[in-house]
Amino acid sequence: MKPENLLTFSDVTFSYDGEEGQRVKVLKGVDLSIAKGSFVSVLGHNGSGKSTLAKLMNALLLPEGGKILVSGVDTKDGEMIWEIRRHVGMVFQNPDNQIVGATVEDDVAFGLENMGVDPKEMRNRIDEALLSVGMEKYALAQPYRLSGGQKQRVAIAGIMAMRPSVIILDEATAMLDPQGRQEVMHLARRLNREEGITVVNITHFPEEAIDSDRVIVMENGEVLMEGHPAEVFSQVDRLQQAGLDVPFVVRVRHELIAKGYDLPFELHQEELVEHLCRLLLTR
Repeated sequence: MKPENLLTFSDVTFSYDGEEGQRVKVLKGVDLSIAKGSFVSVLGHNGSGKSTLAKLMNALLLPEGGKILVSGVDTKDGEMIWEIRRHVGMVFQNPDNQIVGATVEDDVAFGLENMGVDPKEMRNRIDEALLSVGMEKYALAQPYRLSGGQKQRVAIAGIMAMRPSVIILDEATAMLDPQGRQEVMHLARRLNREEGITVVNITHFPEEAIDSDRVIVMENGEVLMEGHPAEVFSQVDRLQQAGLDVPFVVRVRHELIAKGYDLPFELHQEELVEHLCRLLLTR
């Protein structure tokens, strides 16, 4: 049975105002769909259009041309815009810009208060959301005392409390240290796997895309490549020509093959190490 599409872009274009009143086109006829319950990573260098794509997904921006459907609802339908944003939660790059509460639980409650959720229901949702991101022990903590990774987990809890269908991570790990990035990505994958939440990860870190169901590569406002991570990352030369990196494991394999080693394609370090050990033992 074919999975239901949660997000659909049909011939979508978008332009910003440039210098001297000229319009600069950043998306050029984009067609893509994101299935319900999937984990999709969108890669691209700065200016490729990937962050514009993210903002169009929950109607922070509206398409100049074409159509975007969220669960069958057109984002240009002004009467449904808040319903769309309730179902499509955004986590942005800088966690400090998202903190609005004096305590962690106040911050998670902010969106619920704007929705007019009943106080008893609000209490239940806050507790459930903090538990789901492993921050229940910090409910009364002051957010500014948290690490970057913890702040992003609180931001995700605030989205979770609103019961979204999809969470969009818009460069959400860009300002975090490696441990913070690992925390956030582990949480995103768990929410996708255990809660069935669709995750769209907009990133420039190729390692974050390794365990995705699908990878979309953007270049100059167009979809350059899309497919399973193994399919996309096996095209090392094409990605590098587009100014993009590949996961470290893929890069190491590519260089070893160039030196005459016969290695199968792997995305994970452990598997590549095993193949190398077996290869060296037979020499």
